[in-house]
Amino acid sequence: MSESIALKDREPSEKEIRLVIGASSAGTIFEWYDFFIYGTLAYILKDAFYATDNDTLGLLLVWSTFAVGFAFRPIGAILFGFLGDRLGRKYTFLVTVTLMGIATAGVGFIPTVQTIGIAAPIIVILLRVLQGLALGGEYGGAAIYVAEHAPPEKRGYYTSFIQASVAGGFVLSIAVVLACRFLIPEDDFVAWGWRVPFLLSIILLGISLWMRLMLSESPVFQAMKEAGETAKNPFVESFTYPGNKRRIFVTLFGVTGILTTIWYTAFFSAMSFLRGPMHVDDLTVELILFVSGLIAMTFYVIVGKWSDTIGRKRPIIIGAVATLFLLFPAFWGLGSLANPGLAEASERTPIVVTGQQCTTDPFADLFDREQTDCGKVLETLTASGVAYTVEAGGTLGMSAGGNAIPIAPEWLENAGERRDGIRAALSEYGFDFTKQQPGMGAILGIVAILLGLGVLSALTYGSVAALLSEMFPPKIRYSSMSIPYHIGAGYLGGFLPLIAGVIVASTGNIYSGLWYTWVVVAFGVVVAWFGLPSGPPKDFEENG
Repeated sequence: MSESIALKDREPSEKEIRLVIGASSAGTIFEWYDFFIYGTLAYILKDAFYATDNDTLGLLLVWSTFAVGFAFRPIGAILFGFLGDRLGRKYTFLVTVTLMGIATAGVGFIPTVQTIGIAAPIIVILLRVLQGLALGGEYGGAAIYVAEHAPPEKRGYYTSFIQASVAGGFVLSIAVVLACRFLIPEDDFVAWGWRVPFLLSIILLGISLWMRLMLSESPVFQAMKEAGETAKNPFVESFTYPGNKRRIFVTLFGVTGILTTIWYTAFFSAMSFLRGPMHVDDLTVELILFVSGLIAMTFYVIVGKWSDTIGRKRPIIIGAVATLFLLFPAFWGLGSLANPGLAEASERTPIVVTGQQCTTDPFADLFDREQTDCGKVLETLTASGVAYTVEAGGTLGMSAGGNAIPIAPEWLENAGERRDGIRAALSEYGFDFTKQQPGMGAILGIVAILLGLGVLSALTYGSVAALLSEMFPPKIRYSSMSIPYHIGAGYLGGFLPLIAGVIVASTGNIYSGLWYTWVVVAFGVVVAWFGLPSGPPKDFEENG
């Protein structure tokens, strides 16, 4: 049965379309808020749920738990994709949003590691698993639901609100944290106030369920069900339907690999970069990201609407190729604006470390491996945002601009004393490790760069819901687009903060983690160039 005929027979009114877009988008915002609030509060959660005085290891453990949720997204895609193709779009994403809300609120009730020990991170991991399963079913359901209500000539525009809602979830997480900061004293927020954003999920869940219960089933699914054309085993048929294996490969690497690495680099890597090695004040970072993210949400809608005219492929290729040229300059610009004194001091006073076995092991403390003395010094320099060079030598030593800096024995025994001692010594040579409060000109420059990254994200993401809906046959669409999308988003994107963090910790170069994004995008450009359909948008019957 033709999809366009099915939609024409049950064409929704303008009022119904607004309800479909509003309810689907609001639910997506709330669900991604639930998922992102963990990453937004990573700098606090590392102390609440992990017992380590090593800042680098603590943050890597938080990002590891963050990645766990993404690792289970493909399983959620298989499970809920099966239900969505068999039972319907509406009821499936009602289940996913309920599961996400309950799991997120649960994080707010977990006692800290100081209270219940190792049980704290174990419970967090289990809740992240549930979040990952839920999110694996959410995006596909919301995107397909809107796409199957939209007329072909407006499909990119209508579905772009779902893409903007993903960024909206991030913006909402920042907004809630900012509100808590203004209402709760800083010490109280660190001690217990961080739980409030998680507990807020209970209210958001209620609103989302109320809105989505007002929706009716997708007209395309209704038509398939009445005609007896629904899939018997959507998972199996996703890999046996003619041409679908190729489509899944293209979706995984030529669409999702590109969009997800650019998205997480633009938002999460930028946030971690400014807070961490650039030492920018936490509140300032949150305000910058809130304003940037709020403005950037409009870019996704603009690109989605544009794709209805020129096709889905061209914006993706433009955004991906531009990223290859602009990614490193963008972050170099962020560094020079956020903490110019640090960059200038590194150029004026180069840091040289000498010693044996001068390599770092980011997970040494976790696995009870002995970090070398030189490795300990390098780890502290990297966490502090200080560039350095290593020279082989027999005795451990460090110099700033050729001037030797004595390494106290207690520095090698305690991570806190090592951090404070090294920073105090380097401060005498112009290195500034105090919390940075950039001037208005610098802040505007940072916002401009983040908006530029937002444009790259929008180009590669704004039209994707429409594109994937058009690439796969209706009867197995939920499964076929969800599986590769969530494998790509779950592993290529979800593990990005962790992988990039390990690369930085291992190399000592605060920009080296960007190479992960660059390589994934470069490979994706090749796949997208040859694999995506060119020209104006077409329904699956025409593409297939």
